[in-house]
Amino acid sequence: MADTKLDSSPTGVEAGLPAGAEVGASPDASTPPRPVIQIVPLKGLPIVAVFIGFLVASIGFNWRWGLDFNHVAGGGLWTGIDLFVGLIVGPILGRLSIPARAEFSAKFMPKMVLVMPTLVAMTLASGFQLALDLGNLKASSPNHAWLMVSFVVVGVLEPANIAVLFEMRKPRPNGELIGRLMKRFIYTAGITGLMQIATLVIMTRVASR
Repeated sequence: MADTKLDSSPTGVEAGLPAGAEVGASPDASTPPRPVIQIVPLKGLPIVAVFIGFLVASIGFNWRWGLDFNHVAGGGLWTGIDLFVGLIVGPILGRLSIPARAEFSAKFMPKMVLVMPTLVAMTLASGFQLALDLGNLKASSPNHAWLMVSFVVVGVLEPANIAVLFEMRKPRPNGELIGRLMKRFIYTAGITGLMQIATLVIMTRVASR
C-alpha cells in the first residue's frame, strides 16, 4: 500500500499573510501602492494667499485694525497650536507604533508646512509695523527694552522640521528615523509654545504701559 504524503506547508492565512495572498508571492501583489506625499499641499495655497494678501494690505495702507488682527490672531494661534502639539499630541504620538506615527505624520506634517509659516509671518510682520508706528523701536521709548527681550525669545525659536516628509517620500522610508524626527518636532513645538507664553507676557506688558 502506497504511503500518502500530506502537504503540511502553511496556507497564506496561517503564515500571517492577508486573506487571498499566496505563500511565497511578492508582497507588492497584495499591498496597495503607497500614496505620494506632498510636502506642500497645493490645494491650501489659495487660502494662504488670502491671509498673506490681507497682511500685505494692512501693512501697505497702515491699517491699524488689520495690523492688530494679524498680530493678535496670528500670535494667539501660533502659540495655541504649538502648545497643543507639544503638550497634547506629543504624549499621544509617543505611545503609537512606528507605522502609526508614519501614517499620522504623512497627513499632519504637510498641513503644518502651510499653517505655521503663515501664522509666523502674520505675527512678526504686523508686530514690527505696530512697533514702528507706536515708536516702541526708539531707544528712548519705555517699551524698547521689553521689545528687545521679545526679539531674543522669538529669535531662538526653532522652525518646524520637515525632514520627515522628505524621508517618507523615499522608496524605502526609515521608520525609526521618522520616529526620531517626529519626536524632535514635537519637543520643539512644546518648547516654542512655552517660550511664546513669555512673549505674550511681554506684549501685554507693553500694551498696558
